[in-house]
Amino acid sequence: MKKISIIILAAGKGTRMNHYQPKVLTQLNGESLIENLLKTVNKTECSDSVSVVVGYEGQSVIDKLSASARLPNRDEGGKYNFVWQKEQLGTGHAVQQCEDSLKNKYNSHLILYGDVPFISFDTIQDIIKMHQDKNSILTMVTLKLPDFEGIHSIYSHFGRIIREENEIAKIVEFKDASEEEKKVTELNPAIYCIKDEWLWQNLDKIKSNNNQKEYYLTDLVNLAHEQNIKINSFVIDDGFELMGINTKEDLELARKLYSKNIK
Repeated sequence: MKKISIIILAAGKGTRMNHYQPKVLTQLNGESLIENLLKTVNKTECSDSVSVVVGYEGQSVIDKLSASARLPNRDEGGKYNFVWQKEQLGTGHAVQQCEDSLKNKYNSHLILYGDVPFISFDTIQDIIKMHQDKNSILTMVTLKLPDFEGIHSIYSHFGRIIREENEIAKIVEFKDASEEEKKVTELNPAIYCIKDEWLWQNLDKIKSNNNQKEYYLTDLVNLAHEQNIKINSFVIDDGFELMGINTKEDLELARKLYSKNIK
């Protein structure tokens, strides 16, 4: 069994970008968002174990990546495991589509998003290392901010991390959060590393009883807490590399920030 696979969620439509292509194909500095992410992913130890979940206009994502991707040390060029999410029923449902192709083949799975192009090589490697060193069932990234002022306001819609006795107890999505919960400044950028067996056993337990009627991957955190499983957190206090691109305003800001940072 191999150690780690990477699952990249790339099924969404760019509705708030006001265009009709998959959001991950939005151009940033001459390449699509997902290509920017894959440039980093392809440098990691998991470069030959990458699954991409596609949905809306998914064939265009497949065609783009099949044409441009080049994984290191592979003479035949880059190949990804493309998985279809025929209905966009949430992030938990998206990951669930990977079960047939990934179950029992890897120890754990690192879940990333195709519209988060700036996550660094060091962060990916460090998340994996923490997960393996602690023999963790569920490791997650958290973003800690001092407030939601200025540039931090772009993260105000992130899910809130609720702790009990300093341990992560649950994630509350912004749309479902109370006014008090919205004041919490430890946020969920939705990046997880999860053990294979536990992941597939618990995805079926996720319910869609939320405002969006979707199956949230974040509910796995709630399930782990209910099962008295320790949730290890990898804390980041610099939001740049966790920035998601959801609107034209986000894209313009990303272009400005990109010029000031070396990926």
